[in-house]
Amino acid sequence: MQDDGFFTWLGEAIGDAIRTLVELLGNLFGGLYWAVEDFADGLSDSLGISGSLFSLLVLIVGLVMLYKGLRAFLRGSLLGGVCWVLVGLLVLSWLIA
Repeated sequence: MQDDGFFTWLGEAIGDAIRTLVELLGNLFGGLYWAVEDFADGLSDSLGISGSLFSLLVLIVGLVMLYKGLRAFLRGSLLGGVCWVLVGLLVLSWLIA
């Protein structure tokens, strides 16, 4: 029985390549997870809010409302801009205060 055949070598080479690929992707996505977590922690600490997903979603909604108000002002819609900005500021002040 011959253990050092071509197919043994081929199987080991493919197995090593798959292992290397899996470890590389694991490290890449693991590092990405830690980067996102550190960003969310820094953002929530600087704003004085909790780092929960709900708080971050409310922050995004408030920022989108401010953006819509700014876009309304740029379109020339004074009433729509004032409404969006006031609601956005209300949401953000409720979150940050």
